[in-house]
Amino acid sequence: MRCQDVLQFCQKLVRRRPLKPREGSESRLARCLNALDLVALGVGNTLGAGVYILAGEVAKDKAGPAIVICFLVAALSSVLSGLCYAEFGARVPCSGSAYLYSYVTVGELCAFITGWNLILSYVIVTASVARAWSSAFDSLIGNHISQGLQGTFSLYMPYFLAKYPDFFALGLVLLMTGVLVLGARESVLVTKVFTGLNLLVLGFIILSGFIKGDLHNWQLTEQDYNLTTSGPNDTYSLDPLGSGGFVPFGFDGILRGAATCFYGFIGFDVIATAGEEARNPQRSIPLGILTSLFICFLAYFGVSASLTLMVPYYHIDPESPLPQALLHVGWAPAGHVVAVGTLCALTSSLLGNMFGMTRVTYAMADDGLLFRRLARIHTRTHTPIVATLASGNLAAIMALLFEFSDLVDIMSIGTLFAYSLVVISVLVLRYQPDQHLQTNESTEDKTEVSEPEAGPLDSAPEARDSETLRTLCDPMNSTPTLTSGRIVYGCTLLMVLLLTALSLVLAQWPHRVFSGDPVCTTVAVLLLVLIAGVTVTIWRQPQSPTPLPFKVPALPVLPLLSIFVNVHLMMQMTTRTWAQFGIWNAIGFVVYFGYGIRHSLAGNTDPQPPASDS
Repeated sequence: MRCQDVLQFCQKLVRRRPLKPREGSESRLARCLNALDLVALGVGNTLGAGVYILAGEVAKDKAGPAIVICFLVAALSSVLSGLCYAEFGARVPCSGSAYLYSYVTVGELCAFITGWNLILSYVIVTASVARAWSSAFDSLIGNHISQGLQGTFSLYMPYFLAKYPDFFALGLVLLMTGVLVLGARESVLVTKVFTGLNLLVLGFIILSGFIKGDLHNWQLTEQDYNLTTSGPNDTYSLDPLGSGGFVPFGFDGILRGAATCFYGFIGFDVIATAGEEARNPQRSIPLGILTSLFICFLAYFGVSASLTLMVPYYHIDPESPLPQALLHVGWAPAGHVVAVGTLCALTSSLLGNMFGMTRVTYAMADDGLLFRRLARIHTRTHTPIVATLASGNLAAIMALLFEFSDLVDIMSIGTLFAYSLVVISVLVLRYQPDQHLQTNESTEDKTEVSEPEAGPLDSAPEARDSETLRTLCDPMNSTPTLTSGRIVYGCTLLMVLLLTALSLVLAQWPHRVFSGDPVCTTVAVLLLVLIAGVTVTIWRQPQSPTPLPFKVPALPVLPLLSIFVNVHLMMQMTTRTWAQFGIWNAIGFVVYFGYGIRHSLAGNTDPQPPASDS
């Protein structure tokens, strides 16, 4: 009896939600967003204040003028995840983003972990963006706000909190919460206005760089550096700042810069959270994701090119790169334009993150994994009002009390983990049989199992083993079956383990691997051989012929490459970051096993939707 209880418990952890939307869910949120709205939401959330800071930081210390290549590499790696989000948006037109995608594919426990970490990421980003908005505005008015608050509260704040409570950031988050309560159309309209202003400012910066820039700044030498240094020492070496030229820090600098630039493209997934509010989600979600990534790449590419053309890379101010660059070329008043663009970018990013935060919270509550009251919908505005107010107030309190420099890496791990699960879900789902065929196929499997074997008893296991081995490389069917689907499930799990092991080896002992150390090199080569073998096995399995408005090309290579990039970036995090990540997930397990596993609608055959507020 105990074994049966354990089996039932394990089955609850991997139960999956159907692909089709739940009955009655279509009318609960208003389908009012078109493709342009989704593009504005994605660009506004992705192209935040990082475009005004990130280029300077990477160009000076990591890549120099080759930062344009860094953003190209980062954009291509982001597109790998974006393609998978686009296919799932075409398959599952509901709210929830990566949480929902993993729920319909991998199972309930993984879905809860994904959604739980997405909520953490959104809360941290929302609060930190609000703090950044407050700081940027404060600097424009002479730092009067911070000086007054710090002088009043700094002596009473515990060491683990911020130096002073930021009431301005608190009010800003509460104001944006009020905008979200008004409705999806109204909040996206505000996002479109600020995103449009931000793009105009970025266009002005790019045009300024091409007008006032000097192509010689992409061909600098040590002699150029020596001529610009002040002081009696004319033999100062360029060694700490690279070797000059277009790629002063070499190929390693491009890779390190691309890893940093990758985080500049995080945020496009907010489009997938609006699946239940898009008018034509099967078309507009893929179009919105890919278009927003392309626009963001053009903006990052143009700004970084203009910056390195206007100023030699070793003279870039990483704290304020664009205003100082405009000052360098004699356009100091244009720095005010940059300040306006920064505030617009922060505003659109704040609204976008809060939009995604509320929709993921609503989706988890609607499935019963979080408290069901969070899924209440306002009858007039058709917004998840309780989820909006609850998550908005939480982010506001965190913006009031905390500094977030130490929590950014946790946000990155949560986002990369979600990206990886979406890619895994796309890879697995493409090789599964259609749901309406599964019942017939399972019946056929049972019939085949019940038939007696014609041969000797001792030869039956050998026949089954040989048939299984033959199915791995030479499937008998041209369409997916339950057997081929299980093979892909197993191979994908093995592939994730192999890619994690390879990323760990490359992250911990990169010099040993590439210098020819016999042990590390042998392990890396062996892992690559196994990865290639598993990839071929997945590739040989039949794919689902179901037509979709968008499909990820080059399966299984592109998804596996995306998983490797995401896992490798996660391996760069510190032990402290992983410990904090573990503590947050331990809290999540308490919530899931204390509430979610018992109230999940996946285990309820007759779920009742939560009541709407009037």
